[in-house]
Amino acid sequence: MRKVIMLLLACLLPLAAWAEALPVYPYETVGEKVAEHQSETLWWRIEKLRYEGANCYMTKVWMADPGRQIGKASSDWQENIMSAGDLAKRAPEASLIINGSGYVTKRYAWIPENYPGVSEDYYFTPLGSITVTNGQVLRHLEGVPYYGLTLNGDGLRLHVAEDPQDVLDEEPAQTWSFYVECPIIKNHRSILDPDWTFTSIPAMRNIICKMDENNYLIMTVTRQKGGLTMQQCVDFLLEKFSPEWAYNLDGGPSAALMYRNRKGRLVTVWAPGQKNVDAMTFSELKEETMP
Repeated sequence: MRKVIMLLLACLLPLAAWAEALPVYPYETVGEKVAEHQSETLWWRIEKLRYEGANCYMTKVWMADPGRQIGKASSDWQENIMSAGDLAKRAPEASLIINGSGYVTKRYAWIPENYPGVSEDYYFTPLGSITVTNGQVLRHLEGVPYYGLTLNGDGLRLHVAEDPQDVLDEEPAQTWSFYVECPIIKNHRSILDPDWTFTSIPAMRNIICKMDENNYLIMTVTRQKGGLTMQQCVDFLLEKFSPEWAYNLDGGPSAALMYRNRKGRLVTVWAPGQKNVDAMTFSELKEETMP
């Protein structure tokens, strides 16, 4: 029995030393562990919990270099949308995958009134006045304020009603965007629009938050009890975590949370099945890019 205990301690000590060596945010444990990944450059942990009657997942992510470890898997511009699993196949290096931008289809043909053009110009493309994929600018609506996320050298940045040219001058590698109301927390305070329909209507959601330079948090809300309102999500995030900022990615049946296990097999934690225009990925830091 003593040998068994000593063996267990020998296995646990390296994990404890590893955890202390990384600047992982001191998160509060809010649910039961579903899955976890840990390495010298990437750590994530998925926890499942119930909040206000809804089943939710909280995914905590640490990256050594977010600007090089966050990526985008995208469907074909103006041609199609794809299942989360098919998008994941376009990023075989990704350890963790979530859904990304909101989009326009013939079924959901609404576009904001301040976006020039007609719906046909936006089919199978993200909403937002800017779209950048792998450094290529696919949309630039001059004078239309940008609400969304960009991936820059230091990681994800939140933009709220910014001039699109100013955003592009920062030379982002990727963008993710949706409705103008989707920035919901900024500078640790709620900026939720009280008049937005989804502020008070429950739904499935995927919300990404920045905690600090290396740490991000993802809140995934499932359809249990119809989901949660945006107000409920903001209240929970501010009370439990107080993130620097939070952004509501595409939700409803487009919400997705997936990961690859140690054998490289794709595991779906939550994906109701509706297709997406793009996904956000989190990967190991490639050896050739490590300092």
